[in-house]
Formats: sequence, structure tokens, C-alpha cells
Amino acid sequence: MEFKKIGDKYVVRLDKGEEIVESIKALAVQEEISLGTITGIGAVDRVKVGVYKLNTKEYFSKEYEGDMEIVNLAGSISQMDGEVYLHLHIALSDISYGIFGGHLNHGYISATGEIIIQSIDGKINRKYDHETGLNLIDFYE
Repeated sequence: MEFKKIGDKYVVRLDKGEEIVESIKALAVQEEISLGTITGIGAVDRVKVGVYKLNTKEYFSKEYEGDMEIVNLAGSISQMDGEVYLHLHIALSDISYGIFGGHLNHGYISATGEIIIQSIDGKINRKYDHETGLNLIDFYE
């Protein structure tokens, strides 16, 4: 991973074999980004995405392998229990031009990843919500 900070934004390049979630998390820790937004494009050859079923409060995940384009990577950086918390969604296109995606569990870059992180001045925490079973943004902590 290489990056350049320009103002409040980080332009990030991920290289072949790098894992998206862990790379972004490591950068957020290193650069002390406690709040921000994430967008990106690129290509992956292995990915695990999930969909949350509210009625059962469970994530159902599926792994994919092969040539896939990242049509869109979007998400946020916040904090939970004093640590960096990433919430990322990904949309992918496969060789048949089918589009699929969901919550990004992990994804491995096959060629390159181009990611923009915008750091937001401040700090927002997350808190587990019993009704939904999700870690929601908590403005009151």
C-alpha cells in the first residue's frame, strides 16, 4: 500500500495481494483517522460479502473467486470501544457483467485498488443495538 495525504484526504493505492479491509484499518490506525468516509474502485480475485437478515439478526456471507471489477467501494470510519471501526460495502462485476455485492468482509486485490479516504475532524462512536443486532452510530457517547 502506498498513499499520499492531500489536505483532509488520503489517496491510497493497494497492490496485488493486499487485503482491502485490513489495509484501510492499518492506515486509519497509523494516521489516527477516527472519523471518515471511504470510496474506491479497482479489481479483486477473492472476496467475501455478506447480507444482514434483520429478522434473524445474522449475516449471511458468500465467498467469490475469479476476475471481478470493483464497481464501487463505499463506507465509513468510526470508533467502537476505543478502536477503529470500518463499515464497508462493495459492488462487484464479474466476467459475465453481473453485478453483486454487500457488506465487505474481506477482499484481495488482483491488480490495483484506488481508494480515497476523507478524514473528518471529530470522533463518532458505535454502540451495539439490541433491537437490530447491529453496531450503530451513537451520537450521545
